[in-house]
Amino acid sequence: MLILGLESSCDETAAALVTDDGRVLAHRLLGQEAAHAPFGGVVPEIAARAHVEAMEPLVAAAFADAGVTLADVDAIAATAGPGLIGGVMVGLVTGKALAHAAGKPLIAVNHLEGHALSPRLSDRELAYPYLLLLVSGGHCQLLLVEGVGRYRRMATTIDDAAGEAFDKTAKLLGLGYPGGPRVEAAARGGDPYAVPLPRPLKGAAEPHFSFAGLKSAVARAVGHHRPEDIAASFQQAVVDCLLDRTRRALAEVPPVTALVVAGGVAANGVIRRALEGLAAEHGLRFVAPPLWLCTDNAAMIAWAGVERFREGLTDPLDTPARARWPLDPAAEAVRGAGVKA
Repeated sequence: MLILGLESSCDETAAALVTDDGRVLAHRLLGQEAAHAPFGGVVPEIAARAHVEAMEPLVAAAFADAGVTLADVDAIAATAGPGLIGGVMVGLVTGKALAHAAGKPLIAVNHLEGHALSPRLSDRELAYPYLLLLVSGGHCQLLLVEGVGRYRRMATTIDDAAGEAFDKTAKLLGLGYPGGPRVEAAARGGDPYAVPLPRPLKGAAEPHFSFAGLKSAVARAVGHHRPEDIAASFQQAVVDCLLDRTRRALAEVPPVTALVVAGGVAANGVIRRALEGLAAEHGLRFVAPPLWLCTDNAAMIAWAGVERFREGLTDPLDTPARARWPLDPAAEAVRGAGVKA
């Protein structure tokens, strides 16, 4: 089986060709950091226009790299949401056009499902069910992954996502964009306990995450402490919150095969090591995709396409693009902005 994957939900345009035995035959990605850096964050209109310009050449390059053609593909998987709607539309419409022109099935992939299943691309031994901490720029969730299309949300953010807090902290500290790696780099030269920052919801009976108060505390600390100390203290506060909430979820879920982390924030080395220690405490395997597979990419979308296609799951060509698309539609709404997840 060979699946073409397309990703354009935020500020990376990507195309990949992946087989059902986990071989990534080609992966092309074009980021937009230079375009968004002057604004300290992603500008949706700029992102959408960049996707329009980049998608077709990237698809052509991926086919050339793999030495195959559209006729060799079994199905086309494209991100259909959630994300910035203009960008999502670019990738999904491209996928629809290719599927229609070649008479191939379309697989409309939930971007979050791409992250949720990506560890199974890098670790073929990972079996269901597993507890997933999905941490990215737009989402922070704990999910019980029971199978393809079967996700039980254990917790979500009631306000900001962890990745969003990293980006805002980087902007407050003048570190530039993208914020996650800039904060992590600055934190290496700082004291993680130098700045007294809050750990929102740590120890609370409520299962969810909150990072808005932490972000506000960082804003108040600017100018009163070394930027490196603020970065290190902020990063440690995020680690403490993630560990506390994940530990709580592990006490609630049925037996799982592994503790898994995915999403852009999963590329943070301090967070990965802390979660690896937590998994060891519970006698669980710890699984994290390689760094390139944590951030937005098309290989995870193609792999989600593989997993869905195996189950006979395809989608009609009138499938809409969606700005919001929860993995667990049955999960109750939470207070704050967490309903977006």
